Amino acid sequence: MKKNNFQDLLTSVDVLNTINGGISEPSLTVQQQADGRELHVRVPGMEKEVLQAEVHNNTLSVFYLIPITVREKVIQMPQVVYSKTIPYFVDVSGIRAEHEGQELIVHMPFNELSNGYHKKLTLDED
Repeated sequence: MKKNNFQDLLTSVDVLNTINGGISEPSLTVQQQADGRELHVRVPGMEKEVLQAEVHNNTLSVFYLIPITVREKVIQMPQVVYSKTIPYFVDVSGIRAEHEGQELIVHMPFNELSNGYHKKLTLDED
């Protein structure tokens, strides 16, 4: 059983390497706004609806799934377009995404730390 799963994984990796050779380079731009940042993502040849955005463990990822058939089973392999740690000055709970034109736009609003953090520390006396 484990040997079959390992073989399936190797086959999938090999297929993805072949597929990746024919994929167009994604277009990624980050625009600074007064109230946050916007990540604009477009992948030539892919419909905008297949792009997905996800926040997991303080990392923002944008990806799409490629269906791969291995031994009559369809496996959805993610193709990651963008994956980065979310900066401390972005309100993680306010992140949202939308489709606009041919792009996926991820809105990342600033939090109260966007203007910097300053605190005078008092020294404890012994």
